[in-house]
Amino acid sequence: MRVVPAQKNDLEKIAEIYELIHREEEKGNTSTGWVRNIYPTLETAEEAFEKGELYAAYKDEKLVGSAVINHFQADSYKEGNWRYESEDEKIMVLHTLAVHPDYFRHGFGGEFIRFFEMFALSQGCTVLRMDTQAKNKNAREFYRRLGFEEAGIVPCSFNGIDSVDLVMLEKKL
Repeated sequence: MRVVPAQKNDLEKIAEIYELIHREEEKGNTSTGWVRNIYPTLETAEEAFEKGELYAAYKDEKLVGSAVINHFQADSYKEGNWRYESEDEKIMVLHTLAVHPDYFRHGFGGEFIRFFEMFALSQGCTVLRMDTQAKNKNAREFYRRLGFEEAGIVPCSFNGIDSVDLVMLEKKL
């Protein structure tokens, strides 16, 4: 798998992955806590693309996933019980990691996280942070196995979704 900055022609494919994940959620096959037409949407991808923060993952020539990588910590992050303090520019944050449902459990999420770690190191970062919803038990276990520690659960409205229990996660590089 290779991860590269997303191109404009990736946006529709990334939005399609979001749509497929929404369908899996509605069928009860996964529990991300994402909500169709609220988050994530094509506009989510477009905003990240315009800022140069959207990354696309390819297996051979097929787009299999995406994520947003930047230094942005949402207001909810102020409530986290962070173990590792650092200047904001030394903290890299992962948002909206999405893997095409046809490729669930094929290792692409882990490969994307390894890319995230290496990218952060190349930018001089010392701490990784991210979040997930408390109901997303699969993601919580996945991130734990990759060395991320939970830094608290913050009740909030997040990305336009009300009544979210947001799990804060971090890892020291």
